[in-house]
Formats: sequence, C-alpha cells, structure tokens
Amino acid sequence: MRVWIVLGVIYGLFFTWYTDLGGKLSDDESQSYISQLQNNTKQDNLPAEGAERLLTNMTKFMEEDTGKQFLMVNIIDMSENPTFNDGTSSDQSADELMNKYMEHMYPELFKRASHPVYVGNAISNSVDIVGIANAEVWERAVLMRYKSRRAFMEIIATPEILGEQKYKIAAVTTTRAFPEDPAIFFGDVSFIFGLILFLFGCFVISCVWTLYMFLL
Repeated sequence: MRVWIVLGVIYGLFFTWYTDLGGKLSDDESQSYISQLQNNTKQDNLPAEGAERLLTNMTKFMEEDTGKQFLMVNIIDMSENPTFNDGTSSDQSADELMNKYMEHMYPELFKRASHPVYVGNAISNSVDIVGIANAEVWERAVLMRYKSRRAFMEIIATPEILGEQKYKIAAVTTTRAFPEDPAIFFGDVSFIFGLILFLFGCFVISCVWTLYMFLL
C-alpha cells in the first residue's frame, strides 16, 4: 500500500506540473499578451503587414482557447542561402541558424512542460498536393506539444524569443505552422509516465511478495 501511495504522490506532482489547471485564458490575460506582442513587434521592427497578421491570428487563437494541451504542426523548407530581413546573407548554414534559435526556445519550452513530440526529415517531394501552389518541396516536419495556449503565449510574448526569431526566419525558405487539438495522441507523456509508474509498482510488489514467500 505504501508503494502505491508514494507512486501516486509522484504522479500527482508530475501531473500538476505537466497539465495546465488554470482553465481557459481570461479576457485580461489575452489582452495582456496582445499588448506584449504589440510592444515586441514595434521593438523588433517587424513589417506592418506581418505584425498585423500575427496579432489577428493570436487574438482568434486565444478567443478559442479550450484550456487543454495542443500540438503545433510545423512543416519546413530550409533555406539554401540564409538571408536576414535586412537583406544581409548569413555565413552560417540554415541548420546552424535554426539551432541557434532553438537554444533560446528549448529552456522556455521545457520549463512550461512543452516539448517536441516528433522531428523528421522528408525522404521525397510531396506526393499529394491539392489546392496549394509551390508546395512540392518540404524538408522537415516537427510536432511540438504545448501544455496550453497560456504556455504558448507566455513563450512567444517573451521579448527575447521574438528577438531571436530573425535566426528562424533566415533559416527557412517556406514554413507552415498550425495548432491542433489531438484526437488520438499516443505520445501523451502523462499517460506514458503513469504507465511506467504502475509497472514499476507492480514490479516492486512482486519482488517484495517473492522475498516474503522465500523467507517463510
């Protein structure tokens, strides 16, 4: 019994950290994030069209919050000649620039229980294209799990992260990113961790019972 209590406490602590229990974003929270994004886009001198699109998309994204985790689907075509917004070429490769961007992203992700679920490289051009032009070539696909929309907004509203986006923008020729609510998600770490703890508990109890029977 003590084993299950200890393992239950461990899982409870993990679940509390891994799951956002704060519910949906409030109107005040949403407005605060929008204000931060507005300040960040001005400081980073983003083009007016891009800044307006970002703010519009993020406003709708927060208005439709479910309070639950979500996956961000990223499909990427890496640049062969990385170039910054000001037109200057980089002496680093696209992968090096992307790694530089992710060096800042990973700490922000992990401390909010967000992380990559899948990263893979394309093995051929697109085999099925409907209703979209110039979509034959994609080099990489990434699935990123976010604890909640709140966690996502905390990350992208961080001034340092927006400032590092120049490396990501220079690294890619084309990219698409869209959020999804997972309907079937076998990579749910909370389930996997709970299963591991359960199996570990069964193993410990089996060992204790075997030792008890041996000593009788």
